[in-house]
This record gives sequence, structure tokens and C-alpha cells, in this order.
Amino acid sequence: MKIDFNQVQDIEIDGVDTKDYPDFCDAFIARCDYKGKEATEEELDAINEQCDNIHELAYESLID
Repeated sequence: MKIDFNQVQDIEIDGVDTKDYPDFCDAFIARCDYKGKEATEEELDAINEQCDNIHELAYESLID
């Protein structure tokens, strides 16, 4: 499944361990909306596999 990241919104990150900064190797997208609806488990798996900036999103989740 190819993900259109322009359609991914309201991302919630989980697995962020501040002791692991700046790697955040355990961080993942736990929930998000995809194409206007809550992403299914299959879509979440694909989003997490294809997301190139999960480390940046994890960092941003700490400063929000």
C-alpha cells in the first residue's frame, strides 16, 4: 500500500523515550487520520513503515 502523506493528519506519536534522544528508535505513529477518516491498523502499519521523519515527529511531540 502506497501512502499519500499529504492525506495524513492529526498524528499521535507513542513510544517516545526522552532518554533515547535524538534517536527515538521506539517511537511510532499510534493514531492518525488518513484521507479524512481514522486510519485502519493496515494503514497505520504502512504509514509507520513508509514514514521517513518519525524521529522529527517524536521530537516535535515533546515540545508541543
